[in-house]
Amino acid sequence: MAEPTLRPVVGEVSSVGCGFEVGYLTEDGAEHRMGVADAWGIRFESCRPARVFPQYKGQRHLPGRWWSATMGGHVGYESWLERDHLMLLDFDPVVVAVASQPFWLFWTTEQGKARSHAPDYFARLADGGALVLDCRPVERIKPRDAAAFAATAEACEQVGWRYQVAGATDVIVTRNVRWLAGYRHPRHDLPAVAARLR
Repeated sequence: MAEPTLRPVVGEVSSVGCGFEVGYLTEDGAEHRMGVADAWGIRFESCRPARVFPQYKGQRHLPGRWWSATMGGHVGYESWLERDHLMLLDFDPVVVAVASQPFWLFWTTEQGKARSHAPDYFARLADGGALVLDCRPVERIKPRDAAAFAATAEACEQVGWRYQVAGATDVIVTRNVRWLAGYRHPRHDLPAVAARLR
């Protein structure tokens, strides 16, 4: 049975140039769509991914799932760059939950064209705020992508979320965090051994 996903463009947004709507799937697979201003209280970290990653022969990106100590389970990524940022989010003490492909953002451009974009990650922060993250190497951001990122930044500002487009990570930090991350898995939780070492 295929996972339910929202279609990228469904209908139109009423306000041209400034209106945004969010579409998401609850844990039971029910589809919801609302104005972005009403989405501030939705627990996207508890929702299903709004889209699934395509997988096909000859694919250039390497999708997968990262075991997240923060979530106590696997979180999806669509590329190694996304995996690295997911790993850093998982290691960040101010991040209390993270979700991959949390929602579709819908809007109508000033030219009257329907657009949509699914950000890569939604991170719930310890203070109750949120960070919406897109991962893309700076040199690979095309004009259409830049327009989608600018619209996402505007929508996030309207609802009070932080937004960031993240490029390449620091190589040394990433390698160290990747090595340390392996020890955060429950299989390494050995209370008797830890007590003796203490």
